Amino acid sequence: MVDKNKKPNKKSNLKSKKVVSYLPRLRTLYFDKAVPNLIDRFKYKNIMDVPKIISISLNIGIGDGKTNSKAIDSAVNELMLISGQKPVITFSKKDISNFKIRKGWPVGCKVTLRSTKMFEFLDRLISVALPRTRDFRGLSFKSFDGYGNYNFGVQEQIIFTEIDYDKIEVINGMNITIVTSAKTDDEAYWLLMEMGLPLIKKSFNNEVAKELA
Repeated sequence: MVDKNKKPNKKSNLKSKKVVSYLPRLRTLYFDKAVPNLIDRFKYKNIMDVPKIISISLNIGIGDGKTNSKAIDSAVNELMLISGQKPVITFSKKDISNFKIRKGWPVGCKVTLRSTKMFEFLDRLISVALPRTRDFRGLSFKSFDGYGNYNFGVQEQIIFTEIDYDKIEVINGMNITIVTSAKTDDEAYWLLMEMGLPLIKKSFNNEVAKELA
C-alpha cells in the first residue's frame, strides 16, 4: 500500500535536476587564457595578484539637455539598449557661463556595468561594434590614465547593432572607461590585449601608429 501521508523527498528531486550555470565567453577566456599568460609574463606569485577588469562605465554628454528634453530621453533609451541596464541622468555641478549651463541642469547620462553584463558588453564591443567603426585601425595604447584604467571615445552610437538608425534623433558619441585592478599601465595594456581589445601594438612604430596614438 502507498502511504498517502508520506512527504516527497525534496533532496532527491533537487539532485535529479541539473543546474546549468551560464558564463560569458570573455569570463571563460580570462581564466583559461589571460590569467596563465599574465602570470607567465609578469611572474606573479599569487593568482590574486593577476589584474582583472572591475567595471565598465559608459557616459553620454548632451549639451542642450535643459532646452531639449527629447535629447535626454533619447540618449537614456539608446544607452539602455546598448548596455542592457537603465542609466542615470547626470546634472551639472556648477555654473559654466561659456556654455550657458546652470548648476543642476541635466547634461547627460551614464551607466556602470559589472560582472556578467560587463563581460557581455565588452564581447559585443570587441566582436561587433568596433569593427563597424568607420576607418577603424585600432585603439590607441596611450589612452591609459597612469593607474591602470583605459579611456576611449566612440563618435557614433550607430556602431552598436542595438540602435535602429531610422529611430535615432541625433548622432551622439560616448566615452567608455574600462576600470581594472592593474597597478601599472603596462599590466593593464597586456590584460586588455589578452581579452581581445584591438589595441595598437606598442612595437608597431610606423606612421599609422603615430597618427592613431
